[in-house]
Amino acid sequence: MENLKDFDPNGPGNPNYNIFGLPTNEDNSLVVILPVPWEVTVSFGAGTARVAEQIMKASMQVDLYDPLYPDTWRNGYYMLPADKKILLKSDYLRKEAELYIDYISKGEEVKDNPFMEKTLKEINEGGEFLTSWVYSETKRLLDKNKLVGLLGGDHSVPFGYYKAIAEKFSDFGILHLDAHCDLRESYEAFTYSHASIMYNAMENIPQITKLVQVGIRDYCLEEVEYIQANKDRISVFFDRDIKNEIYEGGTWGKITDRIIAELPQNVFLSFDIDALDPQYCPATGTPVMGGFEPEQVFYLIEKVLKSGRKLIGFDLVETGVGETEWDANVSARVLFKLCNFLAGSNLRK
Repeated sequence: MENLKDFDPNGPGNPNYNIFGLPTNEDNSLVVILPVPWEVTVSFGAGTARVAEQIMKASMQVDLYDPLYPDTWRNGYYMLPADKKILLKSDYLRKEAELYIDYISKGEEVKDNPFMEKTLKEINEGGEFLTSWVYSETKRLLDKNKLVGLLGGDHSVPFGYYKAIAEKFSDFGILHLDAHCDLRESYEAFTYSHASIMYNAMENIPQITKLVQVGIRDYCLEEVEYIQANKDRISVFFDRDIKNEIYEGGTWGKITDRIIAELPQNVFLSFDIDALDPQYCPATGTPVMGGFEPEQVFYLIEKVLKSGRKLIGFDLVETGVGETEWDANVSARVLFKLCNFLAGSNLRK
């Protein structure tokens, strides 16, 4: 395999190499991407569990020159192979979840059906298993001083990563880009639902001192009440408020200044792809009209780093498998930018 120092970034991506066509392995890479093929609790569109392979393929078309970080990739970006056992477990439990969701959607009581009680128990136990697996995998990489990016799967998957990185950083904030708050105590009685990831994080990981949510545009009363009861730890910048301010002459630059002011020194980025306008990733699990242009998001992250704050990790979740390769194409480019931001933040002096 070629040495990264001698690698020519101007040629076509070599599919025999790793992500972005780079001749990398785990040992020679600063950033390691962990794919998590899991989508048990998705409540609308499925497909996120199988997207890593499509993103890998699309990444061969990503040009490596980034004006902000022209050579950062030479420190090595590597994506681990997706664990087939995790995917098989996800497939099995997803079928169980579909039966369960269909049952409760008709107003039936779970307590009246022993089979459904058993199904719910299995699904929640599966969530515990997945959390433990992600924790172990990310902790192993963090212990090797790797920078870790997690690639979903649905938005429930990074909980174990949050637990692992909380052992390395005594306090940090989450910059959460999403169409949804994900602050339900549980959704459809699933403890580890994609709609509960931030609730679980805030309730179980005290090292998370601040949650800053940006782009939110689809949420319920329970979540509003939780935000109001936790104003000291949660700040929300709703999509409607952002757009209204811009319509009335405000600027995204000024808005990002207020977002950044809410963040502590150490920042974890949680990027649900449905934070973007659905034209970019229409096959995402729960698309919602509205949202950001990719460059708006990159501008925000760039300013976070310019403020002197440190990016300590990221998750990129909810990219779906569409009828075309468009979703994977967009997500591959987002993933490359996130790798550059993570590496660049940690390499600067």
